[in-house]
Amino acid sequence: MNPPSPSTVAPAASPCLVDGRGDLSRAVTEALRSGGPPVYATGSVLKADPWGEDLQLALYLLYELHYRGFDGVDDEREWDPELLRLRQSMETRVLHALRTELPGAPRSVEEAFTPLLVEPVDLSGSLSHHLETEGELWQLREYAALRSLYHLKEADPHAWVIPRLTGRAKAAMVAIEYDEFGAGRADRIHAQLFADLMADLDLDPAYGRYLDRAPAPLLATVNLMSLFGLHRALRGALVGHFACVEVTSSPGSRRLAKAMRSCGAGPAAEHFYTEHVEADAVHEQVVRHEVIAGLLAHEPSLEADVAFGCAATLLLEDRLATYIREAWDQRRSALRSPLPEE
Repeated sequence: MNPPSPSTVAPAASPCLVDGRGDLSRAVTEALRSGGPPVYATGSVLKADPWGEDLQLALYLLYELHYRGFDGVDDEREWDPELLRLRQSMETRVLHALRTELPGAPRSVEEAFTPLLVEPVDLSGSLSHHLETEGELWQLREYAALRSLYHLKEADPHAWVIPRLTGRAKAAMVAIEYDEFGAGRADRIHAQLFADLMADLDLDPAYGRYLDRAPAPLLATVNLMSLFGLHRALRGALVGHFACVEVTSSPGSRRLAKAMRSCGAGPAAEHFYTEHVEADAVHEQVVRHEVIAGLLAHEPSLEADVAFGCAATLLLEDRLATYIREAWDQRRSALRSPLPEE
């Protein structure tokens, strides 16, 4: 299926800062607005809920300095030592929480990925299955608004790992990323295809537009990629995350394409997911047999990290799906504030 044409390339402007949701995120926003250091109480990171709105938003804001930054914020703040010190303390908190919640996580690639290669018989907990079988247009719009925080930077977080790989793993990773970035065509960059999807759903495709509406469980899934990607020590975990996404993407994309078609979302909305059905089925083979195998042939000690990256991804994605389903089952918005009605 060819993409709808013409495609309007989304503007590359930096997003606007949003208000904080607690002491830590307010400290970050005020520091970025004023140009000064973040001011927060001693021990506030240790007291914060690692999965709560405050800490997850603070982390997201600090990570975004490594992507497009924020309107009116000096680009030099990306390497501000005080902001980095705060970020490091929050990252330590999140990693500790992840490892605490995954005490029995797989330590081998086979144990981590083999269950993902078979479609589950019971799909009752699957968000894409719900959208395929019972989804309404308002739910698809909410889902797209939530996922826009990742899909409008799709492939960017995983690109951090490329200079940290070598040989087979590097070559295969670059080949997959080349597809993600449109194979040389700006209108086929997957982030642009998602912007087209958003336009079909009467959503604003501007980068970061729905950050203020995004709840903590969504922010955590996006932050995980940046956490793994910005640390060379976590390169194995980032490969595990990337592989998990690619392995599980194709079946879910098939269901979401059907949901878009059933709800009359529009050709660009449907195309984004049909594109991923075929592309990610190929990527799944390459990432397992070349990226992971190549990485472990060169650095076998990273196998447990790859498995951990997969387990952490599933944990946070399952938590997000549960959060969204609980909201929808109660006929309320999964966003922090509902979208305007069409």
